[in-house]
Amino acid sequence: MTDSIMTDNIKKFADFQLHPKLLAAIQKMGYENCTPIQTRCIPLLLEGKDIAGLAQTGTGKTAAFLIPMIDRILRSQEKNEEFPDRIFKDWKDNQFILILVPTRELVTQVYDNLNMLTDGTGFASVFLYGGVGYDEQKASLKKPFQFLVSTPGRLIDLYKEGFVDFKQVRGMIFDEADRMFDMGFQQDVFFVLNRVPKDRQLLMFSATLNLHVTEMAYEAGSNPVEIDVSRDQATTENIEDTIIHMRKEEKPKYLLSLFKKLNPQQVIIFSNFKNKVPRIAQFLNDNGYPALATSSLLTQAQRNRVIERFKSENKHNIMVATDLAARGLDIKGVDLVINYELPEDAENYVHRIGRTGRAEQKGTAVSFVSDRDVESLVRIEDYLKEKLEPMWMEDTDFVTEFKPFPEDDFYRPQFDKKAPQDRGPRRDSRGGGRSSGGPRREFDNKRPPRGPRNDRPENSRAENNRPDNNSEERSLEDRQGRSNEPRTDSRHANGANSVHRDRKMGRHKNHGNKTESSSHSQDRQNNNRGPKKFQKNDRYQKSHDNRKRTSSGPRPKAAPASLWGKITGKVKGLFAGK
Repeated sequence: MTDSIMTDNIKKFADFQLHPKLLAAIQKMGYENCTPIQTRCIPLLLEGKDIAGLAQTGTGKTAAFLIPMIDRILRSQEKNEEFPDRIFKDWKDNQFILILVPTRELVTQVYDNLNMLTDGTGFASVFLYGGVGYDEQKASLKKPFQFLVSTPGRLIDLYKEGFVDFKQVRGMIFDEADRMFDMGFQQDVFFVLNRVPKDRQLLMFSATLNLHVTEMAYEAGSNPVEIDVSRDQATTENIEDTIIHMRKEEKPKYLLSLFKKLNPQQVIIFSNFKNKVPRIAQFLNDNGYPALATSSLLTQAQRNRVIERFKSENKHNIMVATDLAARGLDIKGVDLVINYELPEDAENYVHRIGRTGRAEQKGTAVSFVSDRDVESLVRIEDYLKEKLEPMWMEDTDFVTEFKPFPEDDFYRPQFDKKAPQDRGPRRDSRGGGRSSGGPRREFDNKRPPRGPRNDRPENSRAENNRPDNNSEERSLEDRQGRSNEPRTDSRHANGANSVHRDRKMGRHKNHGNKTESSSHSQDRQNNNRGPKKFQKNDRYQKSHDNRKRTSSGPRPKAAPASLWGKITGKVKGLFAGK
C-alpha cells in the first residue's frame, strides 16, 4: 500500500519523543531538523511497520532507518511501558538488527553512522565484508552486539561456519536494495530471508527502488508501506548538473580547463573503466593537481586508505573512481562531481551526482559528452524526464600547455605489447642454441622436388608396402603405425620432405629437449636388431601374409610343407586326376 499518513508537519527530531540518550547523540552530531524521508519514515518505523522508502541520494536515508531502530532497542531493553508499540516483544540480549548493503564502502558508511548515533547508549555494532581476513571478524561475532552490517557474501560464509544465527534477527534492513539485485546478490538475499524469523521487521531503502525489490518483499510475506519522496524529481534541487559536448580526444584538455575555471575545493571524477582510473589520476598529478585513484583493482585495505586520505584535510582533494564509489560515500564538502564518461545505467547517474549537494549544501555536476556518450545521454534524459543544460567555455578558460594523457601501451597487458627491439635471434630449430638470424626452416625454405609415390627409393617409408588410406585391408601393425620391415631413417635421403612427413605423423623429435619419448626410442632399438620375428598366433601371421600378398613387391617364398601336408596333397591330386 501507499503511504497516506501526512506527517510533514513534524520537522524536528525532538518532536518524535525519542529516547533521551538517542536524542543527545543526534544533537551532538549537530542535527536538529528532519529531511522529508526522515519525517515520513520515522513515525511508521517506531510503530514496527514494514517500509519501502524511496528518496534521492544524500537526503538522510541512513538516519531514517537507524534512528527508529535504535530507539526501539533502547526501550525494549528497559521494558518501557510508556510507548508499548515501540518495543520489541521478548527482546533478548543475543538478538540484533541485520543490515545488508551491496558494497564494502557502504558497510563502512553505515557503520560510522551507527557509532555516532549509538554514542552513550552502550550498543555494539559489528561489520562484515570480503577482501579481508576472517579471524578478526569471527572474534567480533563472539561478543554481544545489537547491529550487524554486512555484505551478503561474507555474511553467508560466516553463517555456514556457525558464527551468525539468523534466528536471532528481529529487524532486517536492505540499504540500496536495487543495487544488490543489479550486482547479482538476488539468490543470496533470498537465502537470508528464508532463514530469518517471519515476524521480523523489514525495511528497504534506495534512491531507485525497482519492481524486483518490492516483489521480493511480497514473497517474504511482507506488505511494506511505500514512501516515495522523489516521485517527480530524481535529483535533488541542491545540485546543478550540466553537460559539455566535445570530442573524445579533448577530454583531458577540458578536464584541466574545468579546474581552472571553477577552482573547486573537493572533487570526485567518475570513469566507466577501472583501467582508465589510474591514468586519469596520473594525468592530473603530472599537471600539478594531486589526485587519488580507487577501483576494484585495489585491495580493500588500499581502498580504505584512499577514502581516508580523501576525507582528511590535505592537498589530495581529488579522487578518481568507478561506480564503486557512487554509493555509500557521505563526504561533506564535495562541491564538484565530473563524469569523465556518462554511465550506461541512468540510475547510476543519479547516484554519481548525489555525492555532491549533500546536507542541504550546493553542488555542481559536469558530464563530458562525446560521440560515444550520446546513447547514455538519451537514456539519462529519458529517466530524468528533462534535458540537461549544456555548459559553454570561453577561449580564455582553456589550458593551452599541459603534459599529455598517458598512452594506452603503458597499461596494456604483456601479450599486447610489441616485442622489444633488442631481442636476440630466435633459437635454431635443431636445438643448437641461438642461430645467426637466418631462416628458421632448413634447406633455405625450399622443398625438394616430389615425384610420384612409386618413384621413391626402396628404403623410403613409402616402400614398406603400406596400403592406401582407403583400403579395407589394413593390418593390425599398420593401424598401430609400425612396420614389419626394418625401419630406415630417410631424413638424410629425402631431407626436409621426410622431416615434414615425420612431423605430420607425430614422430618428430622435440628439438628443445634432450630426451625423446620412450616409444620412439624403443622403435629405434628394434630397428637396429633387424627384422622382427613373428611369434604370434596363426591369426596374426595370416594377417601379415595377406598384407604381403597384396603389396606391389615380390611374393615371399612359401614355407616348406610338412609330411602330413605332402600326403594330403598326393591324395587330392589323385582325385583331381579322376
